[in-house]
Amino acid sequence: MQDIDLHSFEFNSDQLFLLNICLAFLMFAVALDIKVADFKRVLQHPKAAIVGLTSQLILLPLLSVALVYLFKPASSIALGMMLISACPGGNVSNYAVHLAKGNTALSILLTSITTVSAIVLTPLAFGFWSSFIPASSSISISVEVGQMIQTIFLLIFVPLSLGMACNHWLPKLTNKINKPVKALAMIIFISFAVVAIYMKFDDLRAYVHWVFLIVLVHNALALMMGYGFAKWNKLDEYTSRSVSIETGIQNTGLALILIFNFFEGLGGMAIIAAWWGIWHLITGFALATYWGRKPATPN
Repeated sequence: MQDIDLHSFEFNSDQLFLLNICLAFLMFAVALDIKVADFKRVLQHPKAAIVGLTSQLILLPLLSVALVYLFKPASSIALGMMLISACPGGNVSNYAVHLAKGNTALSILLTSITTVSAIVLTPLAFGFWSSFIPASSSISISVEVGQMIQTIFLLIFVPLSLGMACNHWLPKLTNKINKPVKALAMIIFISFAVVAIYMKFDDLRAYVHWVFLIVLVHNALALMMGYGFAKWNKLDEYTSRSVSIETGIQNTGLALILIFNFFEGLGGMAIIAAWWGIWHLITGFALATYWGRKPATPN
């Protein structure tokens, strides 16, 4: 199993630059839904926001650490699991919550907070939680937090600022381009993930079933944990659905970019992030469709 630590997805500088541009476009698409007013809701409804952020920023990494010790995967796969849990909410979570007839406003709020804070929080969280992973002889675990913050600043803060500025100053234009930009961003991401897996499929074929199992369990438990934690905190069904989906859908595009920029496309990390990115779309929208048949109203 440790052999997967020796595989990597190699990109030259031009290809890596193109991948970074793709992520920046994805973040611009996310930002078209973010408004400054969204952050004011934290003061208006602090409990729901605190529960959602706790589920995503604390419980999800704890769950990931527990699964690493349970499954004892190769170090690169464990690192991929931790990086996924350190990333902000995925850009499709808001639409999934809308389909689930959940609290879309809360979903947007949680995505907005975790995305903006990812500039600093993702590198720090990954550095902290990855320290709990037992290192193997085939891979050394080190995180250059400063460089990671600089990269995330350029690839997230700049496109986020442009998207939010467009939303604020050019609302009519934003309404026109929002749907096509999101559709194109989704096509880019899926293509990105599929290509990443295809490039090394022959080398990684022996690990596919293992990665599938880990992602299946990891994602399912994340969705259930988010829902259960919200219910335990006495949040209504309408809001609990949002917390569940926000906990189970992560920004795997950011994860892949960080893997290619800082970990030389390390095999286990890349295949976990790429497959999670595809799988959480399947489970997220399946769950949203199921919930959508049972409308929930806020208390």
